[in-house]
Amino acid sequence: MLLGDAAAWPLSAEAQQPKVPTIGALVIGNISPEEFWREFRQGLRDLGYIEGQNIRFEFRSAEGQINRLPELAAELVRLKVDVIVTWFTPTAVAAKQATREIPIVMAETGDPIGTGLVMGLPRPGGNVTGIASVTAELAGKSVQLIRDMLPSARRVTALARPIPSPNLSSNRSSLAAKPPEPQSTLSGLATMRSSRALSPR
Repeated sequence: MLLGDAAAWPLSAEAQQPKVPTIGALVIGNISPEEFWREFRQGLRDLGYIEGQNIRFEFRSAEGQINRLPELAAELVRLKVDVIVTWFTPTAVAAKQATREIPIVMAETGDPIGTGLVMGLPRPGGNVTGIASVTAELAGKSVQLIRDMLPSARRVTALARPIPSPNLSSNRSSLAAKPPEPQSTLSGLATMRSSRALSPR
C-alpha cells in the first residue's frame, strides 16, 4: 500500500503544476527572423516573462513565402497557444482567418479597418488588437500637416510598397511603409505604449 502511494506522488505533483502560458509568434521572415526572435524574448524578459519559467514560445516563420502563412497560423491554432503575435499585415490576416477565439496581437499592421482585421480603432471588436501603422485617413492628415509646416512645398514624395488585400475596394490600395528595425517594433509591442495602440475590446 505504501509503495502504491509513493508511486502516485510524482503524478500528483505533476498534475498540480500550473499551466505555463504559450505565446505563438508568426512572421513573414524575410527580415532576419532570428534577430526578431532574440529581441522578442529579451523584450518580454525585461517585463518579467522568462522562457521556460513562466512563459513558453512557439515561433513560426514563413521564410519569405507568404503563401505558407495560412498553414503556419493553423499550426499555432492546433498547438492551442494562448495568444498569437503577428508582425505585418499578411501575418495578422492569416492568423484571423485561422481562429476567431485565440487573442491576436498585431504589430506594424497597415489599415486594419480596410483589411477587415478590426471594426474600428477605439473598439476593435473580435479577437484582434495591437498596433496599427498610419491608415489612409491619417495619411491625408499628414499631408495637410506638411502643407501647414512648409507652405512653399509643391511636391511631396512617399516611399511605400503595395500589399494587395481582397477586402479593399478597387479604387483603394493598402500601403505598407518600409519595415522598421526589429528593436523598434518589439519595444512598442512589449510595452504597448503607443498613441496608435488599439484599445482592447
